[in-house]
Amino acid sequence: MRLAAVLVSGVLVTGSALAALPDGTKAPDFTTEASLAGKPFTFSLAKALKKGPVVLYFYPAAFTPGCTVEAHDFAEATAKFKSLGATVIGVSHDSVETLNKFSVSECRNKFAVAADPSERIIKAYDAVLPQRPELANRTSYVIAPTGEILYSYTALDPSGHVGNTLAVVQKYVAEHKGS
Repeated sequence: MRLAAVLVSGVLVTGSALAALPDGTKAPDFTTEASLAGKPFTFSLAKALKKGPVVLYFYPAAFTPGCTVEAHDFAEATAKFKSLGATVIGVSHDSVETLNKFSVSECRNKFAVAADPSERIIKAYDAVLPQRPELANRTSYVIAPTGEILYSYTALDPSGHVGNTLAVVQKYVAEHKGS
């Protein structure tokens, strides 16, 4: 009994608990303000899915150390995602004004970031940071063009998010060539 409590505490402390929306479920649709290369626009998940898979990643806050690392990593991989027909979109509670700056400096004008100051999208995807419920947890999803969640991953360490989601997109594309 004591060991189980330690293990549960370890999971809570590391932030590596699983995302609550399980693979295979329908992704909640949303439309919100976003920014790409410092220019605001309206992002629609439904429209993005018509083009191919979507990598939807949630992060706590723009310009914080882990979120900056993750944004740089996604920026470096954006060309690979695009070559597979995938769209990358980051979501945080930040305002679109803040994201206009973040999209230029940290996302390097490569991919869009979306504003969710009301936390509506964050809550719909159960990506709430337990320690600070006003922030998003670091959770990544890969969503198929059908709207099905193919993959979800939650870990505060940003290092696995890009590689994991890219592998899922590559596998999906390989399995659906010619469809």
